[in-house]
Amino acid sequence: MTDIDQAKQAVRERVWRRLIDGGGAPADSYGKIPGFYGAEATAEQLATLDEWQRAGTVKANPDWAQLPVRARALKDGKRVYMAVPRMASPEPFYLLDPENLTLPPEEAAEKKGAAQVARRVGVDEVEPIDMVVCGSVAVNRSGARIGKGAGFSDLEVALLIEAGLVTEKTVIVAPVHELQVIEDDIPETEHDFSVDYIVTPSAVIPCPNRRRPRGLVWEDLTPEKIEAIPVLAQRRQA
Repeated sequence: MTDIDQAKQAVRERVWRRLIDGGGAPADSYGKIPGFYGAEATAEQLATLDEWQRAGTVKANPDWAQLPVRARALKDGKRVYMAVPRMASPEPFYLLDPENLTLPPEEAAEKKGAAQVARRVGVDEVEPIDMVVCGSVAVNRSGARIGKGAGFSDLEVALLIEAGLVTEKTVIVAPVHELQVIEDDIPETEHDFSVDYIVTPSAVIPCPNRRRPRGLVWEDLTPEKIEAIPVLAQRRQA
């Protein structure tokens, strides 16, 4: 583990403990993208943004914490691209189209529901993304964020950047509990992206320091990681 990895893990450890001890999330949130209390109110806060109201396509993680946002997007008539868990498919995204759902939005937006009713699509079938909703363990007010350490959010965004589907026009938001917003610096590496807005149950916080990677940083990927993610293995062989 590098010094940066160790520093990131130390931030995670502090925030998981702070969040759980502070009553912001269930005790089993440790080690995960926290399913924080107030996620529904966070979705309502996000829906007040002009950028949300203009967005026609939303890309979101499959984490429990983002379920209310995914459901709200479908209710608001937005197409939702939801990552297949662990990107374990040559078509790494589910497409949830509100025009042809056979389940209520709240059910379709769950992992189980999406697996039943959504179409799996490859990067070449994805439409340009207006908003990315990313699961986070911690964020700071500059926009730096940190996930649980698996790196899937970074990979998903990098793939979409390379394909020209996440651009400078795309807005990236982090819905989190107030206790996940920290004042500490968060170490950043070449493959990290920042968020444009932090959204909590009670506030929307604009972040000034926009950061986007150029695309995939192959040097940061182990052979095991590449082999485990079909879309990366295919690109490496191409």
